[in-house]
Amino acid sequence: MYGVNHSVVSEFVFLGLSNSWSIQLLLFFLFSMFYVASLLGNLLIVFSVTYDPHLHSPMYFLLANLSFLDLGVCSVGTPKMIYDLFRKHKAISFRACITQIFFIHAIGGTEMVLLIAMAFDRYVAICKPLHYLTIMNPRMCIFILTAAWILGLIHSVVQLAFVVDLPFCGPNVLDSFYCDLPQLIKLACTETNKLEFMVTANSGVISVCSFFLLIISYIFILVTVRKHSSGGLSKAVSTLSAHVTVVVLFFGPLIFFYTWPFPSSHLDKFLAIFDAVLTPFLNPLIYTFRNKEMKAAMRKLFSQFVMYRKMFYFIFFSF
Repeated sequence: MYGVNHSVVSEFVFLGLSNSWSIQLLLFFLFSMFYVASLLGNLLIVFSVTYDPHLHSPMYFLLANLSFLDLGVCSVGTPKMIYDLFRKHKAISFRACITQIFFIHAIGGTEMVLLIAMAFDRYVAICKPLHYLTIMNPRMCIFILTAAWILGLIHSVVQLAFVVDLPFCGPNVLDSFYCDLPQLIKLACTETNKLEFMVTANSGVISVCSFFLLIISYIFILVTVRKHSSGGLSKAVSTLSAHVTVVVLFFGPLIFFYTWPFPSSHLDKFLAIFDAVLTPFLNPLIYTFRNKEMKAAMRKLFSQFVMYRKMFYFIFFSF
């Protein structure tokens, strides 16, 4: 794939977030803290769902996979962004840039499909509770996960097909801290209007349509619940509020990146930081803040970890 590109440019240079040493130091501590918290929070959800039998249900299966994807989201660009804070020459090779774009869109596309699947799961659980386990059986869950990854990979490959053969022979400076298509295409030594339109049609339209499909599905669920049971409306709102929050946090930056016709580097960077650093940190908090089963499973997992650590210390120091 890389061998067919005839670019003169072998690397791209990021302008980064700031040239001020004090601001860079502050950003280093903040981003490092959020990155570590994102890793620990999402790993805790994955391990809790895996090891607690009470959480072996379709909803928590999808939630664990969402947390696994969030691990990828925060790890694609954040470590290099933190590393580059103290580098004057913030560069990335052409191959690494293409690889970064591939994983950003593969994980993003997969997460998009998974969020739609989670909305379907909530629809079945709330509107068809008697048929929930029949519809959301293990085979259906595996099918959903497989389809999400396949569609995510297809989306990423299609996106890369737009840029992998582009010639890059002039400017190589990206006013960002990571590689993505909108900024990269503008550096190509060729007419890019059609390519920019295709990227918008691929990522932008899909993001907007998926977002409104999810919002409409949540409204439909609430209307259905209200018709059948006015008392269950508050419970349904409480159940869906976490999903709606995650959907808004996920799709908001994407819609802005790929559909907003008036780009602003400062706002783009802020939303990119929010999407790459804060959203993976917030998702575990949103899904566990009011979920008693998740909190109980996490406490149980933490107590087991403490017990095993004490046993390890006892055995180690006995020798």
